[in-house]
Amino acid sequence: MSSPTSAEIIVAALRASGESVSVAESLTAGGVGVAITSVPGSSDVFVGGLTAYQSRIKEEYLKVPRTLIDEFGVVSEEVASAMANGAKELFKSTWSIATTGVAGPGAADGVPAGTVWLAISGPVSQTTQLEIQGDREVVRNATISSAMTAFARILCSREGK
Repeated sequence: MSSPTSAEIIVAALRASGESVSVAESLTAGGVGVAITSVPGSSDVFVGGLTAYQSRIKEEYLKVPRTLIDEFGVVSEEVASAMANGAKELFKSTWSIATTGVAGPGAADGVPAGTVWLAISGPVSQTTQLEIQGDREVVRNATISSAMTAFARILCSREGK
């Protein structure tokens, strides 16, 4: 029998605790939400998600302050955290996962391709910076995988596993 995937671990842990998750995604464009909802029963725990590709969407729907975007840029720890907090509030979920970064092929606003920030907001919050080498698809897929692994690890550590 194969080991459970990160998505299966996430769904099982959230179902067991009666908690929920939402996503706010920029460079992954919904990929984290797709990964979670690929698991049967995910409708019990996945509330919803927002693909916030443009800054105006981050501001209007996720309530990311324009001052954070102006000061730190959209690819920053501060904006990733604000996106996660905004999604958690918007969707009234226990947890939220946010992704922002540059998939490439080139730099954006002086930020090199492969630079990514992940943020998880909930009873335990965490931010992680990634530097991923590869084309757009590699950067996006590695970001999705990293977000899922990080969130599964947080949930498992809370359960003492």
